[in-house]
Parts: sequence; structure tokens; C-alpha cells
Amino acid sequence: MNDDTFDVVVGIPSYNEAPTIGYVTRVAGEGLAKYFPDAKSVIVNCDNNSMDGTKDAFLSASIPNAIGKRYISTPEGVTGKGNNFYNLFQFCRDAESKVMIVVDADLRSITPDWIKYLGYPIKRGQDFVTPLYSRHQFDGTITNHLCYPLAFSLAGVDVRQPIGGDFAFSSRLCSHWLNQEWNDMTKQYGIDIFMSLTAFFDDFKICQSGLGNKVHNASSPKLGKMFEEVVYTLFSLLLRHRKAWLDVSLKGFTYPYREARPVFRYGLKKLMEPQALSLDVLELKEQCRNAYGTYQHLIKQYLSSYANNRIRSMFAIDHYDLDIMLWTQIVYRLLFVFEGASEKEKKEIIDALKPLYFARSLSFDYTTFRYSVEFAEQEVRNQSRAFLSQKPYLLGLYLLRGHMSKAVQG
Repeated sequence: MNDDTFDVVVGIPSYNEAPTIGYVTRVAGEGLAKYFPDAKSVIVNCDNNSMDGTKDAFLSASIPNAIGKRYISTPEGVTGKGNNFYNLFQFCRDAESKVMIVVDADLRSITPDWIKYLGYPIKRGQDFVTPLYSRHQFDGTITNHLCYPLAFSLAGVDVRQPIGGDFAFSSRLCSHWLNQEWNDMTKQYGIDIFMSLTAFFDDFKICQSGLGNKVHNASSPKLGKMFEEVVYTLFSLLLRHRKAWLDVSLKGFTYPYREARPVFRYGLKKLMEPQALSLDVLELKEQCRNAYGTYQHLIKQYLSSYANNRIRSMFAIDHYDLDIMLWTQIVYRLLFVFEGASEKEKKEIIDALKPLYFARSLSFDYTTFRYSVEFAEQEVRNQSRAFLSQKPYLLGLYLLRGHMSKAVQG
């Protein structure tokens, strides 16, 4: 084995994470030494040319001498989490690695056991390991209200954290990702859902691993680049694989209606209490109202008259009760019109979703804030089942489009 090959790689993507990356690096080093003692291992910091001292904090972190370190950066001015992952995937391919693990640079709850829980399933033949940890209901709102329910209902897999940030993967899947088409959104925050949906739809071996809880730099719902890039990638990949959940052909419609399949679970069976979080409801409502004021014309343009009237009434009285069934119809409708839309229209569709995502988050928070984490988690899972139960609504949209097309042709 030469100096450029490694059996196990731990990747840490980063952008201005100097306060925490040293700790994550040290713990990852302990985990590699304990659980992969006979492997040639390396920790790779894939950075976006951070200016806050991230590189120095990483390189100065103390790890066992037998474990290597590599720092890789995008060129100056090139940012994006996906660009960091692309560099990591190339490194892993060139290093001929067998087990690849990724952990977030802002983690404060990582333990050496995470390296075992993420890495061992790959060693035993799995291709993709996603994290399973307890998270507060106010954390991970894009996951809770969009990524998890759509993966559950359309990709057909019950994977709770498809954009959790902490993963492990095989060399086979790594090469597959590199061979896919990468758009600008995938190179940014769209990377996590790109990785997950590609693994789900292309029939790789998937499992989840219990890690405990996730303590990191959590945030309340936001409508910046992250939301736009994740939703764009989510919708694009679901539609790219549409035949897996809806086959529209000249012979008619076939409609795979299946329960989401559970996946093998490794790691901790009992998860600890999640990170404590608070929510500024007044600020969230103000952001919600502002987004609606900006994008209400797009809501009227892209949603049904029923949905538009319900939403207009909700904002008029400033009380947010966007229930699960209406939420499923809104998301499916916007996914439907996203197909075949121009780039300008796709941006408008995502903009139309923004105030509604806020409203759904507020409605969910109103329901769950007094209750236990277990109750809130059950509500998230019920929401995913609602998306599954409402797939006939999505079928109806395609049926209507087909009948209208035939009427025009006739």
C-alpha cells in the first residue's frame, strides 16, 4: 500500500468552523484508533478556503500518530458544501478507500462510538449509512416537513434523516455519485438530499445508525440559500426518478402504491434527550407574514383556488393552522408544476413555497410545543404517512394533465 491510499477516510466539510472543528477532529481520531486499529486511516478537512482559522484549528488538533491528516480547499471565492463533498469523493476514489465517514464540523455531541456506528455497517457490506438521532422538534424543519415525508412517500424508504449531515458510504456509491450530473444546487446545500435520493432510487444497500442526540449550531426555519438549494435539488431528483413512483405512458397510468420500506438499524437502540432549543414565535410569525406579502401573487398563480383561499384567510386573521392534508396537497401541487417549468418558473415555485413552509412550521409548533419529544416525533411520522396516503391527489394531477393533452390533440 502506498502513501496515497487509505482504508478508512473520515471527512469533515467546513466553512468557518474554527471554534469546533478541532474537537470534532480529536474525537474522530480517537474513534479511528479504537475501532479501526489495523486500518490505514486519514481525516480529511474539505474546506471552502475559510478565513477564520479553520485550517489551523484542524491541523493543530491532536490525534494518534498513526492516523493521517489532509487539508483540501476549494479555490478562493468558490464556496458550497457540495463542492467540498466533490473534493472529498475524488480524494476517496483516488485513495481507493473502502470505508468513508462524514461528520459535521460544528458537532458538540460526537463521540468515538460514532465512528464505529457509522463505519462498521459499510465494513459489513452496506453502501449508505444515514444517522438516527434525537432532535428537538424545532430543529431540522426542512427535514421534518419536506425531505423526510417526500422520501418516505415517493422514494419509498423510511429513512428519518436524509439530510442529517453525518453519513458513511461505500466506494461503489462514492463512484456512482461522481458519475452523476451535478448542477449548481447540488454543489451547494443540495448535496445531502442528492446523496440520499440517489442512493434510495438506485437500489444501494441502505441502513440507519443510532448515534444518540445531535448537538450543533441549530437554527430556526430560514428562507435563504439553503432552503432554495435543498428544495430545488429535492424536487429535481424526485422528478428525475418519477417512473419509480408514477409511470405515465401511452398505455395508461401505473401507480406504484407501496408502504415505505423500513431499513436495517445499527448503533444505539435507545436515544438520549435531544438538544434543548427555544423558538421565538413572534419573530417566526413576522418572517412568515413578510414572506407572504412578498410572494402571495405566486401562491395565487401556482396553487388551486381552494388552497389560495384557505391560505389568504389564515394570513388575514394571523392564525396559522395549515393542517397536514392541506400541506400535502400544496407540496404535491408545487412538485407537479415544477416538472417542465423554466428556470425562472422553478424559482417562482420555490418562492411560493417559502411562506407556506413557515406557516406549516408554525402550525406544527403550535401543536407540539407543550408536549414531549416523543409526541412531536410521532407527529412528524404521521405527517409522512399523510404524504403517502395523499399520493392519489398527485396521480389525479397527472391524470388531468393527460386528459387535457388528449383533448387538445383530439
